[in-house]
Amino acid sequence: MTQRKRSRSIRNAAIVGVSTALLGVTAPVTASAAGGSTTDALTWSACEGTGLDPRQECATLDVPMDYADPDGPRIEMAVSRIPAEKPDARRGALLLIAGGPGGSSLNDPSGKGQKLPQEVRDTHDLIGFAPRGLAPSTPADCGLEYGDLATSRLRPWPAPDGSVDGNMTTARRMADACARNGRELIKHLSTANEARDIDRLRAALGERRISAWGVSYGTYVGSVYAQLFPHRTDRILLDSVDNPDPALVNRAWLAAHERGVEDTFPHFAAWASKPGNPDRLADRAADVRPLFLRLAARLDREPIPWPGANPEELNGNVLRQTMLDSFAAPGRYPTLARLMRAAAEGTVPPAPQAPPEAVLQNVAAVGAGVLCNDVAWPKGAAGYEKDVAESRAKYPLTAGMPRNAMLCAAWPYPPREAPVRITDRGPSNVLLVQNERDVNTPLAGALRMREALGRRAVMVTVDSTGHDSYLANGNACGDATVSRFLATGQRPGSDVYCD
Repeated sequence: MTQRKRSRSIRNAAIVGVSTALLGVTAPVTASAAGGSTTDALTWSACEGTGLDPRQECATLDVPMDYADPDGPRIEMAVSRIPAEKPDARRGALLLIAGGPGGSSLNDPSGKGQKLPQEVRDTHDLIGFAPRGLAPSTPADCGLEYGDLATSRLRPWPAPDGSVDGNMTTARRMADACARNGRELIKHLSTANEARDIDRLRAALGERRISAWGVSYGTYVGSVYAQLFPHRTDRILLDSVDNPDPALVNRAWLAAHERGVEDTFPHFAAWASKPGNPDRLADRAADVRPLFLRLAARLDREPIPWPGANPEELNGNVLRQTMLDSFAAPGRYPTLARLMRAAAEGTVPPAPQAPPEAVLQNVAAVGAGVLCNDVAWPKGAAGYEKDVAESRAKYPLTAGMPRNAMLCAAWPYPPREAPVRITDRGPSNVLLVQNERDVNTPLAGALRMREALGRRAVMVTVDSTGHDSYLANGNACGDATVSRFLATGQRPGSDVYCD
């Protein structure tokens, strides 16, 4: 089956683009047997769109919507590849697994994949894909109200007084919309099913084993795949690592933001007080934190109209959400600093440009389905009220959001299976790389993954700031260690620290 003409940009909070490239049709890849069953072959053809490496080609794989009913309805999974540059030296395939949930790696073979060392590109096909539910794979859609697509609404920021009543109301409204509009597919979005899709893809590629580079949420996908299909793995790189706590799963990822902000804020404060910085906020680093807290509190009381933004006001929670977004990379610090300076003057910058609503709807639906289907969330408000109050007292920068109720608190569908428990059973072929200061996946959570994997893993901790380490916000030592692993399979003899 050829890829259908429904290419559109798919983006997560960092706006990850999807689909594209121009290449002639090539012969289908013959699929190998997977667990005794055959899998459809992939027919590679020209990708839609422009701007990608002309070697990138695309295909579509049919997978079961419900793996408990493998002969039932099927859905499409959009995939892409750039073949190994030296076929005679080819080792296998390297799967690029995006973050999210709601991110795509479909255009990564010609994007971040081209930053990989030449030796890796020579020996590995680079494989991207749009996870189930994310266009141009068979898309999910909850039909949410436009206001509920705001990042500061999707993240459960409490009211200025700490109340969670409004969050519970929002959760019910959004969960009802997903139940009403999400069709059968919304029930089958989960990390375990994405891992099963990956194994179908591995078989369709004709690979006995597959390597992977998972980033952020992709580290959880990669670890679940390595747990469910341990002997189908070659070299597994987990970059910016999620906490795999099987009791909390994504609740632990949300809660991690309070620690991640605390880890990162001193780095931002040092930058924001540095002489010569055109976006300098204070003379001393120690003054930046109280400045931020005062501004957020003032905006809680007196929001500033912000025409064209969503929501159309700059309030305390929009400022806090901007902080969270800006801490993902030091290069984004000026966005927060300029918003703080404008707020201090009672003004706003031009409204940020948002992706098309259809893109936001699709990404939000995939995120909702995965987050809410992976693990059961508490339903009552009382527990969230207690947790939010504790978080606000201990971590005022994040105002209780990380322990609050997302739409999963009202999700109408119970999990169809228990979360996958990550263990040390399996081959010792995993490398973790983690920045010390990461707002989205803090070091503390990465250490939980390291502990869970035990002898299977070695960890590289990097003295760097930002979300995404390898070839992004890491450093030369960390990048070299990871590159050697992907190229040769060689890992350090034990956990290492790169300063």
